[in-house]
Amino acid sequence: MKNFLLFAGFFLLTSCISVKKFNEGLKKPVSAEKLKADVDFAQHQLEKLHPKLYWYISKEDLDFKFDSLKTTINKPLKPNEFYQKLAPVIADIREGHLRLYSAEKRLTKKEIRDLKKQKGLLSRYNFVVDGNRVFVKDNPDKLPNMKVGSEIISIKDIPVKNLIEKYKPFVNSDGFNTTFQKYSMARRWPTFFTEEFGILDSVKVETLFENQKNTFYLRREKISEKELKSKEKQEKKLTKSDSGKTKDYNIITKSFNRDLQFPQKDSSVAYMKIKTFSGTYSRKFYRQSFAVLKKSPAKYLIIDIRDNLGGSLAEINNLYSYLVSENFQFINDIEVTSRASMLQADYFREFPTLLKPFAVLVYPFYFVGSALSVKKESDGFFLRNNSFFSIRKPKKDHFTGKIYVLINGSSFSASSIIASKLKNDQRAFLVGEETGGANDGTVAGRYSTKKLPNSKLKLPIGLMLIQPNIDFTFTKKGVLPDEKISPTLDQIFKKNDVQLQWIFDDIKKDK
Repeated sequence: MKNFLLFAGFFLLTSCISVKKFNEGLKKPVSAEKLKADVDFAQHQLEKLHPKLYWYISKEDLDFKFDSLKTTINKPLKPNEFYQKLAPVIADIREGHLRLYSAEKRLTKKEIRDLKKQKGLLSRYNFVVDGNRVFVKDNPDKLPNMKVGSEIISIKDIPVKNLIEKYKPFVNSDGFNTTFQKYSMARRWPTFFTEEFGILDSVKVETLFENQKNTFYLRREKISEKELKSKEKQEKKLTKSDSGKTKDYNIITKSFNRDLQFPQKDSSVAYMKIKTFSGTYSRKFYRQSFAVLKKSPAKYLIIDIRDNLGGSLAEINNLYSYLVSENFQFINDIEVTSRASMLQADYFREFPTLLKPFAVLVYPFYFVGSALSVKKESDGFFLRNNSFFSIRKPKKDHFTGKIYVLINGSSFSASSIIASKLKNDQRAFLVGEETGGANDGTVAGRYSTKKLPNSKLKLPIGLMLIQPNIDFTFTKKGVLPDEKISPTLDQIFKKNDVQLQWIFDDIKKDK
């Protein structure tokens, strides 16, 4: 016990020193020559690992941007000052999954524990971004001064429009899509703000609501020990329950990621909301849900993947098998850049600390498996056939009625892939906005996270070109809806779901 306490004390001490050393490094400028070397390093890694680097930008244009960037680096810069220069060039590649990460200040274990006992500052709200304006979309805790529909004019005495304009170059989508950015900015601007100004206990805010200006302070509230224990108990109860598993209870949003409802009295219409394709217990959920649908009188199925940022390729492949009545191939062979590229994947990062020794033991098998998983064809390197690429049969409980799919600019990655496949095969009618993810596929799957050697910024690079088995549109844009409907700000604030209502009206006509 004495040795254990000594070891624990030593571990905590070295951990604190490591955090302090890292944070001090964020304040130290890096020489211009070293930063230029980081630019070259990032460019080289992208050329080596990214299988579709010149999809939306030519090699000549990208080379020019990297060269031009280096000419602007003529003095030492701190890591995050360098980030503000390099991140926009990475965003110009127009791959929504590809982005540079800034160097965030690290927290000690005590600071992390203390934060867990506090409620957030800006994270307690959901926002809507319209141009350079930010509005409060939701205030679930009903905190004063932040009514739904309030416009945030300034924060910390800085005009919000200036902040949004500053953060815009860091946000990109797939290709030349324009619907994704406002949703992405609505989620990410508080993170950009925190990265720039640190974790604050309070912040001065100016809002405008019904032509009335209001200035006040948002404050970080503490959670009592009793409230914290009650919250943990309730979340544990929900997540461990069978329903919490199959519907994938999310402790952050305090809601289920998947759900099936029958919104009309005669149960002729089924509504399936999927907030994220997490993969967690998804097979059981779809097996149970489509068994229920098979026995129900439902002739119409509405699948809502608005604000679904994607996730598991296995989940959407499985879901698709419940939506068709004929054999199908869901995606094309996955392209990679070389035989060795998959060996660069973030293998050890996927294991928790306690399992890392096990990961070391298993690595030789992973190495051999990865090396053998790539085949060379005349037009490039591809992963060998597996269940994702093969011809698959529909499930016995597949739905045979009419399918509607709700999409918007925040339907991304896996959401775009399944929407694209359903539209191409004329199996569903799409309603809403153009998706944020591209119609013809995306580069994602496994990642190789490269740390720039001098600035220590991190650049995760997607290794796999994933494309649905469709006739490509070559539009370099998202999946276009069959019925385009974009809600107004007023409709959003009043929770008037005009897109879903359009489907109900169309079903009524169809009946």
